[in-house]
Amino acid sequence: MQQIDTSTRRRRGRSHRRLAVLALGCVLLAGCGGSTAPGTSVSGSRWTTLGTRAAASEPGTSLVVHSDTRWVDYNPADLYAGSAQQPLQFITMPDGVKLAAYTFLPADADGKAAAGPFPTILIQTAYNGALNGIDSYMVRHGYATVVVDVRGTGQSEGWWSAFGADEQADYGRVVDWVARQPFCDGRVALYGTSIQGITALLTAAQNRPSVKALFPAVPVGDAYRDVVFIGGQTSTLFIPLWFGAVSATGLVQTDLLSDPGIALQALLEHVLSFATGFQLPLELRSYAQDPDIAYDGAFWGTRSPLETDAQITVPTFIVGGLHDIFQRAEPLHYEKIKGHAPVKLLMGPWQHIQAGAGLPADGVPPLNHIELQWFDHYVKGMDSGAERLPNVTQYVLGYGHYLTAPDWPNPEARARRLYLRGDRSLSATAPAVGEPANTALQLPIEGLCSISTAQWTAGILGLLQLPCFSDDSVTERLDLVYETPALEADTYINGPIEADLWISTTAADAGLSVRVDDVAPGGAVTPLSNGLQTASLAAVDPARSRSLDGQAIQPWHPYTKASAQRAGFGTIVKVPVEVFETSALIAKGHRLRVAVGASDLPEGVPPLPTLLQQLAGVLTVYSDGEHPSSVVLPVVPAPPPAGG
Repeated sequence: MQQIDTSTRRRRGRSHRRLAVLALGCVLLAGCGGSTAPGTSVSGSRWTTLGTRAAASEPGTSLVVHSDTRWVDYNPADLYAGSAQQPLQFITMPDGVKLAAYTFLPADADGKAAAGPFPTILIQTAYNGALNGIDSYMVRHGYATVVVDVRGTGQSEGWWSAFGADEQADYGRVVDWVARQPFCDGRVALYGTSIQGITALLTAAQNRPSVKALFPAVPVGDAYRDVVFIGGQTSTLFIPLWFGAVSATGLVQTDLLSDPGIALQALLEHVLSFATGFQLPLELRSYAQDPDIAYDGAFWGTRSPLETDAQITVPTFIVGGLHDIFQRAEPLHYEKIKGHAPVKLLMGPWQHIQAGAGLPADGVPPLNHIELQWFDHYVKGMDSGAERLPNVTQYVLGYGHYLTAPDWPNPEARARRLYLRGDRSLSATAPAVGEPANTALQLPIEGLCSISTAQWTAGILGLLQLPCFSDDSVTERLDLVYETPALEADTYINGPIEADLWISTTAADAGLSVRVDDVAPGGAVTPLSNGLQTASLAAVDPARSRSLDGQAIQPWHPYTKASAQRAGFGTIVKVPVEVFETSALIAKGHRLRVAVGASDLPEGVPPLPTLLQQLAGVLTVYSDGEHPSSVVLPVVPAPPPAGG
């Protein structure tokens, strides 16, 4: 889909799907002209889109506009000397719950707030706004900033339910409150990292007229599939860590002396919410395999911004990380929004808490410079050049640099299938009849010392920089390892990967962990990406899955109780495993490795009833003509040698 000016976007907003099909048909017929906005065009794509709970997969289109643009740093002089924090205010919701709001205004050198009014950046957080720092860079450049504790967190009253319906209803009301304040000129920008980025996306989908643009960094897309129940397995590290962080920061009541009534009520509600309302009960229900929680459904759909991204009509800049807890989600946000609004995507080599680290690099400026450029253009109405930024910028693992692309998924990608052979090789040649299978023990402790430990603690344990966090040699000693010969040319993988594994187990069920690595000539095994899947939940909805060149490359599993299938006691089943998208170059002379194991403990563990069914089993991976286990890779033309 193309990026178009506001008037054209409104005129065509309802017909975007029809235009997508028309554009695809034009390409296939070779010669259809078509009508597009000045300076923009689209082409058909070898990709299809990935569906959601509410929408099926569709033929893909690829952006052509801004395909040859470059990064330029945008760092104008400060307009104000500093910022001035205003007294704490409370916003009363219709049910009487009071939300805490912290306001920061541009100020002179003496700390006196300027008169305004100003365009205003809104940040909605669950991490206690009293402890939440703001970026004074944006305030000095003429933006007021308001930080609001969502209900049940920080200094706000109420019970927290992590993006539940009541909380989401608050978002739009908070926007309206901000737009009415005397310091605000009626223009609101949405910003945030992690939780704050999620609230920004969900708020933008409500289409409040005062919201002009948003800049979400490292946000979740599909709460079930991205992080909480990857492959149908319960998050063992991140969710308890996240719940603990929200609960702990909510115990800090900075207004206890100034307004003890509100503070004590908020404190009591936060404690009760943790113990009896949401956090602890949800964890226990997850491990006990409560059907309303352990399977996908309305509970998770409500908390998944990908379900409402299609409603976003304001310019959006997405920031993500190749080893982020939400690495699956960030490119999908870009893809879902690009047909409705101007959107850009920046993917760095980051884990969750590292977002923006190492910038500037390869011409990519610091994140707050990009944020200012984005908001100056789309909120203030200045010609800052934000519209002409590259559509997609990705760090390339193994290449060591950022590269730009006209779109995501990469329009130049071609599907390449490699087979897991009986001799533990990876080959483009399909296996013969009678090739041997390989077996491994089903141990629920694999991955303890791996990049998964760093990634699924949001990068916190990654600060330890243990060797096993950057080299998979140790964690894969119990896995079934398949490798290509030394590559004869650089191979660039860009996008999601699907592993189609034919397996059986002596137990009642099995888990599958798939790691994709770059193996250097000296033996170092660099992790690129990985996937996790419970065999009994391997059913696929083809209507929502993604394909490339007609080959399935990103499965969409329903994860419902009704879709569960028999997968144990020697039954041979095909298990499509979604390996999260990556951007990586395997250099000439290196080898590509696919390692198959039975678990990845830091990433997830099955709910207790399913875990008991998987214990003490032997996993068999088949590699014969009737059961050809394989992986499908999205391969794009390799870039020139770094520095060349």
